[in-house]
Amino acid sequence: MSLVQLRQAQKMEAVGQLTGGVAHDLNNILTVIMGTIEILAESVADRPELVAITSLINEAVTRGSDLTERLLAFARKQPLQPRNLALNARDAMPDGGTLIIETSNVVVDETYADMSGDVAAGSYGMVAVSDSGHGIPADILNHVFEPFFTTKDVDKGSGLGLSMVYGFVKQSNGHIKIYSQEGHGTTVRIYLPQAISAAPPAELVTTSNFVGGDETILVVEDDNLVRTFVLGQIKSFGYAALAAVNAAEAMAVINGPQKIDLLFTDMIMPGSMNGRRLADAALQRRPALKILFTSGYSNEVIIHHGHLDAGVLLLAKPYGKADLARMLRTALAA
Repeated sequence: MSLVQLRQAQKMEAVGQLTGGVAHDLNNILTVIMGTIEILAESVADRPELVAITSLINEAVTRGSDLTERLLAFARKQPLQPRNLALNARDAMPDGGTLIIETSNVVVDETYADMSGDVAAGSYGMVAVSDSGHGIPADILNHVFEPFFTTKDVDKGSGLGLSMVYGFVKQSNGHIKIYSQEGHGTTVRIYLPQAISAAPPAELVTTSNFVGGDETILVVEDDNLVRTFVLGQIKSFGYAALAAVNAAEAMAVINGPQKIDLLFTDMIMPGSMNGRRLADAALQRRPALKILFTSGYSNEVIIHHGHLDAGVLLLAKPYGKADLARMLRTALAA
């Protein structure tokens, strides 16, 4: 790897760490806003002028959620959702053109691996997306994977499309290469390690009419706003709710006499014990305890190569009332 490549890789890693942290905090805030605006919408259902305002706020929250999702894709902090590359190719051809998508099995040899510096030699599945658009100037080609970098007009895009692709590829232990020349189009080649087993089945998403229960749920959340909001929602479903700010407080409750049916814990908490370690310790004390994780972003603790570990249930922030109700019932019935 050349010095220039090393510096570029270090810069992208630093930007990714910053991006993930910002998105995590934003998702905590959006969780509270999303949930409370649903409550307000129900209470003003007979006031059309206020319904319009709550709808506007909800739309803004949805856009904020989409933004953090894209930031987390770049930062490699969420389950993989491969999409978006063809949209960039389309946008590069406003007057029409040719879009070509190719796939093949390739072998990356030691020579190419040494030259690239960020890919190991071996067998890969290659996906190439080519367009006949206007191409990318040479002086900005090294910046196209950076979040928010865009040459589009202000209202034509967020500049997160290619950065999402970059994050998806890197989270998959893959390699991405872009070739472009002004006036002659662009080709992006993605190299993904060949799978040795079938992909896990997609999560079944179902609707819910806010079905609750009478079980007892221990909520572990260090953010005061989120904790207060979640406790209120859980109680509105009919459950009994206990609360802890961190893992130490949670273990004190778990070691106590209270009946607990479900541990609903944030993944990222202050201290040496994260949500996964808390769950492991809790299960040693109460083997029948059900577990539901939540997080403003996910990391390698429960996600490997972009997929949740088997048997793990995760409710990603931000979430609405229906998602919370559905995942609580799913976890309790697991």
